Order: sequence, then structure tokens, then C-alpha cells
Amino acid sequence: MGLEPSVFDLRSWLERTEASGDLLRLEGVDASLEIGAASQVNYRRNRPRALLFDDIPGHPTGMRVLTSSLSSSYLMGAGLGLGEGLSDRDLVEALRGKPAQWTAQAKDFAAVFVEDGPIFEHRLSGDDINFTNFPCPVWHEADGGAYIGTGCAVVTVDPDNGVPNLGAYRIQVQDAGRSVTVNIEAGKHGFQHLKRWFAKEGRAPIAASLGHHPVLLVVAGTEVPTGISEYDYAGAILATPVPVVAGPVTGLPLPAESELAFEGWVYPNRTRPEGPFGEWTGYYSGGTTEVLCVDVAAIYHRSDPINLGAPPGKPPHDYSYMRSVMKSAMATDALIATGLAGVSGVWCHEAGGGRSIIAVALEQRYAGHSRQAGYLAAQHPATAYMNRLVITVDSDVDPRDLHEVMWAVSTRCDPAIDVDIMRRSWGSRVDPLVRPGEASYNSRMLIDACRPFERLGDFPAVAEANTESLDVVRRRWPELES
Repeated sequence: MGLEPSVFDLRSWLERTEASGDLLRLEGVDASLEIGAASQVNYRRNRPRALLFDDIPGHPTGMRVLTSSLSSSYLMGAGLGLGEGLSDRDLVEALRGKPAQWTAQAKDFAAVFVEDGPIFEHRLSGDDINFTNFPCPVWHEADGGAYIGTGCAVVTVDPDNGVPNLGAYRIQVQDAGRSVTVNIEAGKHGFQHLKRWFAKEGRAPIAASLGHHPVLLVVAGTEVPTGISEYDYAGAILATPVPVVAGPVTGLPLPAESELAFEGWVYPNRTRPEGPFGEWTGYYSGGTTEVLCVDVAAIYHRSDPINLGAPPGKPPHDYSYMRSVMKSAMATDALIATGLAGVSGVWCHEAGGGRSIIAVALEQRYAGHSRQAGYLAAQHPATAYMNRLVITVDSDVDPRDLHEVMWAVSTRCDPAIDVDIMRRSWGSRVDPLVRPGEASYNSRMLIDACRPFERLGDFPAVAEANTESLDVVRRRWPELES
């Protein structure tokens, strides 16, 4: 369609991923529960592969679903352009300082509008709009319906300054495939855009890409700093501007190489019951609620389109590894940017969905330093949403290793003096502890598992091999860690 494949082309990404051995093709897997179950089994492997489902019952060959696109360090490293074959340790090191760099460089890689792209190979409108013509997985047994959008990038735009936002807001099929609902929580940038559009014009434009390069899922599912378009941030990540096209109906920017997309309008009083859905907390905790229903004006797709799936659920799930890695990198940069000294690492653990368990490692410089680090991590905008446990540890403890973190808790924390509780903090309606109809506050526990500052000089020494000896052994016998 007049556009040479860019680095954001999903099909080029698939070719590279298959060549590296990180893609597994599966045929004949049903969209109702079986794709979700197969993906869940994959997430729990030592090294998950990306899964590409084809010959899905009830759909022509070529109508495909992709899952697990960011579920390992190998896939994350390649997807973010950081290198191939990266271990967890390599990936963490490669990400040090990157979020701050991407934020600073986003303006230099602003999205570029092009006249045409593969997204417009097929255009559907009017009576031809039917999402059930595409594979729409039912991911979990108790889900309230089929979801065509889980790895999606929902596009909204700020009506005041024109800056677009991408958000990974789930999309449920409604009205026998004629429409969809978009579930956007009130605190998200996309919801704020819609609210201002409603106030100004009584309706709001909305669009969504349902299949695209995984880096667009990364930026749509991560808290990119306010005022920066996720498109530009993605451009900074891969050092190339994202080619976008203007939606013919709304004018909203869509990835020119999107596999499958739609655009239309939402109105404040047009809603449908949505859910329940298996949430990232691991529970069906959101229930069924009325959410905005899209008046879909058009669907666009490539020949043989690929729907990018990223269903949540009990961790590990499709994007829990990605969120853990990205949130950890962004949190590390954010804490350092506050001026907090001595930060050696932050890790937002996958067991808590990349949000609810945060470990901060630091080299103590003064009395109260470890408490200060815990309070900053508990309420910094980069980490404040839905965290429940913030644990500070000394720099000799690897914050990524939950076993080491809990060892520090069990040997360096006196619960009588080293545990604080923060109340009425920023929670979520999907928190299984929030009762229906209640305000979604949460409480959080701050655990100081650092050695007491006044005892740094005489605290018992740790009984283990020193770092230099371990590094020598790892270099000489790498098979010990394989």
C-alpha cells in the first residue's frame, strides 16, 4: 500500500522472532477457552515462546491470534531493540536509564503521518461491521463474553492540545459483533480525554489498533509521562518515528501498519454491561459494570490479519513480565530523579502483577534513609497505583529475587518497629478486597528490611561467597545457571 515495512511492522517482527527460535505456531486451537488455556500453559514455562494461532475453528486460514509476545527476557530485549538473547540480568542492565532517555528523546522521534498503509487494505462500514468475523477469544471460563481487544492500543486525543494517548483498555464484543465496549478506568489519561470531549461536544472520538508490533503494547500498558504521546515514546524506544495514518472518520492517528483497527464515537450515556473478566490481580474482581459502548463507524484490516492478545489473569500472565520489567526500570529512574541517594535498584514483582509488591534496594547513607525510600516508592506517581507492599532492602540484596527479599525481611526486620501502614491510598476497583460500591482506596504496608542504620558497623556478616568469586565461577562455568 505504498509503504515499505518499517521496524514497527508486526510481520517483520514475527519473521525475526521465528528465526531466533522464540515463536511457536499452533493450529486448530479454538478461540473459546483453548487459546487462553494454551497461552496460560506457555506463560509458566521456564522460557515462554510467542504463540501464533492459525486455522482457528470457525475462521478462514490466515485469521490469526498472537499471544505471549513479551513474556520472556528474550522477547522483551528483541522487541525493545535492546539486543537478542538477553537473560533477565542482561535485560535489567540494558534498561538502566532507558526510560529517562526515551522520555527526553520522544520529541525527536515524533510520529509521522503518511497518506496510506497496509491498515487500509480492507475497509468495512455499515452492515459489513461484524467483529465476530475475526477470532475473538473467550480467555477465561467465567468471562462475560469474547474480547477482541486485550493487547490493543486504544487511541484518544486531548481536545485542548491535540496530544494523542494510547491505552491498553480491554475491548469486549457486544451486540452480536456489531459494536464493542471499551473499559477505561477513571484515573487513566484516555478517560480524562473522553470526559473533556463530552463536556465540549457531547461525544468523543475513539479508535483502536488490535494488532501491531509489541512495542506499542508496551507503551500502551505503561505509565508514559503526562504530555508525551505514546507514539513518540515508542519512536524513541526503537529510534524511528512511528508511521501513522489519520482515521478517515475521526482523524485520530492509527498505526499505518496495524493489522486490525476500528474507529468511531462514544457518548456519555451509551453504555453496555461489561465483564466479568479475569483481572491482572488473578481474580474475577471487577464484576459486571456499565461501560462506554462504541458507535463503530469503520473497521480496517490487512489481508489475513493478526489479533494481538494479551490477557491478564493469575500471574504469570501475558503481560505480567513486561509490566514488571518496565515498571521496575521506570520506578528506578523515578526514585533517582527525586534526588534520593544510594538507590541500587527497584523491582516491581511479577507475583504482584508488576504493581502490588515493590522492592527497593539502597546503600544507606543516613538515619531514616531506608524509611524515606519506602515512603517515596509507596506514593510516587510512577508506582502509587495499587501497590500494597513496599519493601526496602540493603544493596547487598537483589531486589529482583523474592527469595532474597524475604530472607532480608525475616532477618533484618523487627515488626514492632520496622512496619508502617499507609491508609486510603490509590487503589483500584479490580482489587479483590474492595467491596462493590465502595470507594477503591487501598492500604499499603511499608516494610523496612534494611539493617538498622545504627548497627551497620556491627551487624553480623552474611555467610556466602563474595561477588568476585561468583562472577569468576559464572564466567568459567555458565552451564551452572542454564
